[in-house]
Amino acid sequence: MTEAAPLVRPDLSNRPHRLSVQRHMNASPEAIYRAWTEEFDSWFAEPGLIRMNAEQDAPFVFQTRHEGELHSHYGRFLALKLNELVELTWITCRAGTDGAETVVTVQLQRTADNGTDLRLSHTGFYDEAGVKRHDDAWANHVLPHLDEVLTSQGSAG
Repeated sequence: MTEAAPLVRPDLSNRPHRLSVQRHMNASPEAIYRAWTEEFDSWFAEPGLIRMNAEQDAPFVFQTRHEGELHSHYGRFLALKLNELVELTWITCRAGTDGAETVVTVQLQRTADNGTDLRLSHTGFYDEAGVKRHDDAWANHVLPHLDEVLTSQGSAG
C-alpha cells in the first residue's frame, strides 16, 4: 500500500495581506457546514457548474455568475472538522485573487439561540486592493446571502 503524500499548504509568506469577518448567523453550525461542503451550489456556485467533494486535499472547481459573467474558482480542502471548521484554498482570476492560492478559513461556534458565530478569515492576497474587494464581498454580500438562503429554506436549525 502506498502512503499518501503529506498535505502541502500554500506558502503565503510573500503575500501577507489578509482579512477577517465575524458575523452572527441565524443558521445552525450544522446547516452552515453542510452549505460549505455539500450544498455550495444552493447559495454560491452556479448550479451544475461545480465539481466538489469535501475531503482533505480534494480539489474542486466551480463557477459563479457576477454582473452577467461567469467567474471560475479553484481550490482544495485543507482541513475539515464536522460542524466546526472548513479550511480551503481559493484561487480566482484577475478581478479576484489575481491567480494567487489564497486560504479561506471558516470557523463555526454554536450560540445560545442555536445560531452560529461565524468567523471567516481570508489570507494570502498580493495587495490591499484584493483584501478590500473580498472584505466587502464576504461581509456585505456572501455571508448575509448564505444566512438568508439557509433561513428561508428552513434549514437554519
